[in-house]
Amino acid sequence: MGYVMLAGAITAEVAATTAMKYSDGFSRLGPSLVTLVGYVLSFFLLAQTLKSVAIGTAYAIWAGIGTAAVAALGLVLFGEGLSTAKVAGIVLIIGGVVVLNLGGAH
Repeated sequence: MGYVMLAGAITAEVAATTAMKYSDGFSRLGPSLVTLVGYVLSFFLLAQTLKSVAIGTAYAIWAGIGTAAVAALGLVLFGEGLSTAKVAGIVLIIGGVVVLNLGGAH
């Protein structure tokens, strides 16, 4: 159940971050409210996750997948560039999450 909560936390965080881009510096009410609710929900679900998943593992997965997902959405939704450095960074983040899950965070 912990990993289901973690998936929800990641989804809420990615939605909140994406809404923040659409909020235009918090000058648009709708996206600003989605940002607020998304982050509150994300942290609530992350806190619930920590009842059954190690903090290092949970946070690495939350931050790593969230970062990779937001980078992908930036590419798709906002036409952001995809440089070699950006790809390398995402690969390193995902690699770090894998290493932690293989035993480093237990």
